[in-house]
Amino acid sequence: MEKKKFNILDHELVPEHIVLSKEEAEEVLKKFNIKPEQLPKILTTDPVVKAIGAKKGDIIKVIRRSKTALKSVVYRLVVEESEISPARDVSMEIFGEE
Repeated sequence: MEKKKFNILDHELVPEHIVLSKEEAEEVLKKFNIKPEQLPKILTTDPVVKAIGAKKGDIIKVIRRSKTALKSVVYRLVVEESEISPARDVSMEIFGEE
């Protein structure tokens, strides 16, 4: 029996994700006067990142529907898990998680 494939991007709870071009990413960074590493992070292993074909270093624009603002736009930097704060590693040691 063949398993049906589910496209996570079609789910109503998954907001629209768009990989920005290098030019668009530069405009966003300039507009907010920030460096890429100052953006919130999203892992390369995230199912949506995989589905849209984003790679480490890409900036993703996430557009969520909002009852109050109609839409909310945020930007995220695609990173490897090893690039996340070492605080995560410390908490894993303290709480014995793996």
